[in-house]
Amino acid sequence: MRSNAYNLYQHNEVSVESPAKLIEMLYEGILRFCGQAKRHMELGDIEKKIYYINRVTDIFTELLNVLDYERGGEVATYLTGLYTHQIKLLTQANVEDNTEKIDIVINVARGLLEAWREIHQNELA
Repeated sequence: MRSNAYNLYQHNEVSVESPAKLIEMLYEGILRFCGQAKRHMELGDIEKKIYYINRVTDIFTELLNVLDYERGGEVATYLTGLYTHQIKLLTQANVEDNTEKIDIVINVARGLLEAWREIHQNELA
């Protein structure tokens, strides 16, 4: 049984300073695991490709699970659609061996990570 995204990182980070740091780590994990999935797709290693695509899917699922619709409102609703679409792209990339769809997920995750860092840097200032 696959672990949730928090458990994927819990063994790497003994303590997470804040929930904001955890989200940042999850976005970083998406980027890292997408890169690995793409690499193994290009090498023809089906088992590892699937493994890394599943890791990314697990992270997006966890991100969906922690959305706060009461406090997040329209942003949470937008992220639900965005995360769900990324899972769909990952599934298509896996079935079609399509690295371009993984590149789309990487670009979206980069944008999310940059926006997340910017928002939380402003909160600390």
